[in-house]
Amino acid sequence: MQVDIQTIPGAQIALPDEFDRLYDLAHNLWWSWDDTATAMWGHADPARWAEAENPISLLQGTDMATWDRLHSDSRFVHDYKDVVRRFDSYLTEDDTWSSEQVPPLNGPVAYMCTEYGLHHELPFYSGGLGVLAGDHLKTASDLGIPMVAIGVLFHLGYFRQAVDPDGDQQHYYPAMDISRLPVDPVRSPGGGHLKVDLDFPGRTVRVAAWKLQVGRVPLILLDTDLPENDPSDRTITHLLYVRGRDMRLAQELVLGVGGVKVLRKLGIAPAVWHVNEGHSAFSLLARTVRRMEEGASFDEARIGIRAKTLFTLHTPVPAGNERFDPGEVQRYADYLFPGIEPGTIADMGKTKEHDEGFDLGALAIRFSSFVNGVSQRHGQVASQQWNHLIGGPASAITNGVHVPTWVGHSIHRVFSDALGSDWPVRLADSATWDEKIRAIPDDELWHAHQAQKDVMTRQIRRRIRSQASRHGLGPDQLKEIGEMLPLDRLTIGFARRFATYKRATLLLHDLPRLQAILTNPEKPVQVVFAGKAHPADQEGQELIRRVVELSQRPEFRGHLFFVENYDMALGQLLTGGSDVWLNSPTPPKEASGTSGMKAAMNGALNLSVPDGWWNEAARHGENGWSFGPPGLESRPDAEDADSLYAILEQEVVPLYYTRNGDNVPKAWVAMMKEAIVSSAFPFSSHRMLMQYAGQAYFPLAEAGAQAGR
Repeated sequence: MQVDIQTIPGAQIALPDEFDRLYDLAHNLWWSWDDTATAMWGHADPARWAEAENPISLLQGTDMATWDRLHSDSRFVHDYKDVVRRFDSYLTEDDTWSSEQVPPLNGPVAYMCTEYGLHHELPFYSGGLGVLAGDHLKTASDLGIPMVAIGVLFHLGYFRQAVDPDGDQQHYYPAMDISRLPVDPVRSPGGGHLKVDLDFPGRTVRVAAWKLQVGRVPLILLDTDLPENDPSDRTITHLLYVRGRDMRLAQELVLGVGGVKVLRKLGIAPAVWHVNEGHSAFSLLARTVRRMEEGASFDEARIGIRAKTLFTLHTPVPAGNERFDPGEVQRYADYLFPGIEPGTIADMGKTKEHDEGFDLGALAIRFSSFVNGVSQRHGQVASQQWNHLIGGPASAITNGVHVPTWVGHSIHRVFSDALGSDWPVRLADSATWDEKIRAIPDDELWHAHQAQKDVMTRQIRRRIRSQASRHGLGPDQLKEIGEMLPLDRLTIGFARRFATYKRATLLLHDLPRLQAILTNPEKPVQVVFAGKAHPADQEGQELIRRVVELSQRPEFRGHLFFVENYDMALGQLLTGGSDVWLNSPTPPKEASGTSGMKAAMNGALNLSVPDGWWNEAARHGENGWSFGPPGLESRPDAEDADSLYAILEQEVVPLYYTRNGDNVPKAWVAMMKEAIVSSAFPFSSHRMLMQYAGQAYFPLAEAGAQAGR
């Protein structure tokens, strides 16, 4: 069963008859995780593809001379036909993992999230939550799990980052050109662009629906930037994670209430509702009102909704939970949730009896029969924090990542040679994986890693040169950058949100000791930092200033780097090419973390505190290294930094530089293989979705059917 949502096609792109299916391929993100399809776009026009990996922009600007060249390019013609054949087969295949499950779902899963990281050219994400949601949709498509997703069409998205010479983070928001994105207006059952009305205080806000197709899964994006809306309401869907609380509340009402109304207007009756983080929790009250309109009492409605709803928590950090002023929530609730008593709504948002705030996480827990954290450790923390509302321990389904998206091109080819070109659909065959990966010749895996590292370092040099040029460095200094980041130097990557609890500067705790490690003339080390701090997070921005300032000091220049504007493209470069992936949060504040999973699948070795996912994966000295205490308690930064330095000095650096006659670090490569084996399926989103389906989707669909819609 696949959810089919009709759209109103946008402006057609003039294509030769022989290549007319390129339009269909460009309007489905399946191409972005298919290695041959991605290569096909790049082969069509390498220079323009390098500027922006956007098939629609590529097709819109392709001239007749290029088409004439491609007609006689046998490789392109062959790849085009092969990609179209496999694309059609993928979409029409009935023999999927989901189809083999008994009983099957009796409707789609409605997946609701405020952000989606699907591709760096689609700016509807800020970081880990969005990328996880994007991987969730891709994997549901791969497994054939019927799903329809709801999000927001953020016209300006999350900010782009630039740093000035002093390390101050600057924020800019380039406008998005929808005509160059694979989104189309959703067709209303009665014809025309589908729109729903939301009753806000003193006015009606219209919300339009757009569709972005992710393999088999449609993602509906909600939009208020419409001519018929008041200018102040058109901006509701402009900025992701806008800092103003009133605007944030309006956004989350549009997502939750608008999403429910759109699905209802399309006649889609989900078997299960997956509320992914609290941002979309207002959908629960919207569904309650609908049941009450059908004659149920509030308590009866809530019981029915709980039966088919799961809620996923993604943070143990209080600041990560959405909280609003109860009076402001009620001001909107009077219009949007008629029939529910004001006191009842206020009670549903309390974390505890005398709490004066309105917490969307608390609301979601009260309306969900399945509540889960995103790692085994986070499940423990969530149970401690929310046991009084859950009524028992939280479940735990550890996050995973979409392996075909995050494995680099060279490692992808190594996997294809070892396992066959269909390895992405055989991730669950762990016995074969383990045997075949360990049997890969050491030099083959090492040289594949070096190839990805080479791509990474070249791109980082280009980015750093651009930054330095903007800062006014002279030609000689810019030329010097071209010789930095040598390929044979141990390279540590650290890329994530610069929230204070992630301790980006733990590595910088003892500067003389760090300098000795980095500048050892026989065994040098280089560290690449990347990441954004929210515009309202001054402490996080101060951490960025600190890293940038140190990178410019003579004693660290050429060994310490900060690369601005961290996004999915830079994330793929860094996780694909780093030798070591550093993770140093304050335990137990890392709910899961997924960047380390991506790095491990590419053969990078994690060096991390045993928190989040690494607490489950780590085998010290076999597939990476751990530092810090193993329990839920944290300890002073100085102690963790001392442990980190000791492991670098005594284990990591010596092992990397221990080589055989072919200059291949045999012991290091053995650990790379163990990193791949221990992550490729255990921490894949395929494993994650199989767990969600088995533990939540299928049981809740059955329970929901018994409770009635």
